[in-house]
Amino acid sequence: MGKDTKIIALTGKGGVGKTSLSASIVRILTEEYPDKKILAIDADPAVGLSVALGVKPELTLDEIRKKVAEDVTGKLKDTQDILAEAKYQLYDTMVEKNGFAFLAIGRPESAGCYCAINTYLRKVIEMLVDDFDYVVIDGEAGIEQINRRVLEKVTHLICVSDQSRKGLQIIETIKNVADELVMYDKIGLIVNRAPLPEKIEGEEIGGVPVISVIKQDDAMTENDIEGNSVFELPSDTIILKGAKEALKNLEVI
Repeated sequence: MGKDTKIIALTGKGGVGKTSLSASIVRILTEEYPDKKILAIDADPAVGLSVALGVKPELTLDEIRKKVAEDVTGKLKDTQDILAEAKYQLYDTMVEKNGFAFLAIGRPESAGCYCAINTYLRKVIEMLVDDFDYVVIDGEAGIEQINRRVLEKVTHLICVSDQSRKGLQIIETIKNVADELVMYDKIGLIVNRAPLPEKIEGEEIGGVPVISVIKQDDAMTENDIEGNSVFELPSDTIILKGAKEALKNLEVI
């Protein structure tokens, strides 16, 4: 990274509210830093972050990858030409709205595939990062995909879990995988949709500092059911307060 870009990646098992929290963090950053350049990356094939943020991507990174790969067989043979073309297409299709830019990764490649074009496009993403002050990555379940598909380094890694024993037991596993596969500066845990927050004991779970405990947010649930974006939530909703607390504890804001 050529500048002091803060890269915030969210990870955890499925169904714990990573996408809602990612969207909330994007909104908070746009409000806290209206003059900064912010990029939201949806690294989940389901592209749920676009709905939460109220944007519609024209092309995903995977679709651009396929277009560039087709060009590679013809006119584009030089590596720098491939990088330039991919980056050009990304900027050309990147959605910008409400003070942030949005990029969807799209469907991941098949397991075990280490095609050169994917390496090229990872480099393009790294090039994009240098043009932004804050990057928020909504990752799919698991940690390997963050390192393999998007970036080799993040500054802030946020683990998300519900309050179930099974969910919290996975946190230590996630940290162990992250320690092996991802370079990060700070790590923290958000316990989301907690029905009994008073039963969460200790400042760490699985070796990860607890940076926020967020109760079930009925306003967010209703907002999701109605298909509204996070920008339509009242500013005093539980999830926005909890996400802001997490960012303060990580010294992002």
